[in-house]
Amino acid sequence: MKIDQKTGVLANAMRRGEVLSPDCPSREILKHVTSQWGVLVLVALLGGTLRFSELRRRVGVISEKMLTQTLQQLEQDGFVQRVSYPVVPPHVEYSLTPLGEGISLKVEALTDWIEVNLSDILENQKLGLQKK
Repeated sequence: MKIDQKTGVLANAMRRGEVLSPDCPSREILKHVTSQWGVLVLVALLGGTLRFSELRRRVGVISEKMLTQTLQQLEQDGFVQRVSYPVVPPHVEYSLTPLGEGISLKVEALTDWIEVNLSDILENQKLGLQKK
């Protein structure tokens, strides 16, 4: 996706419909980054390099299969680096790449906003349920 040359603002590029186009490849990346597990993995790795089991504990209730799939997607997108050491038992560490650090900070800002506004959001949900 290109940044609007006139204003330099990504939001203007989005309004032009590039990310809104069904054919835009950024949609798949957006799905990886903003999935429940993608968000939690990216935020967890902001704290530094973690082994698979440490990452799984930090994220919480996630299956090994789902964590593996999420890490593979984020690694393929260039956000996560996987380092495997040739020892027994296997020792694998995950960390953010510079690109991953950038997106993780954005995702963390989103999660921070949700936490700050959580009481209002929950109240709106409660009111919405009462109207039904």
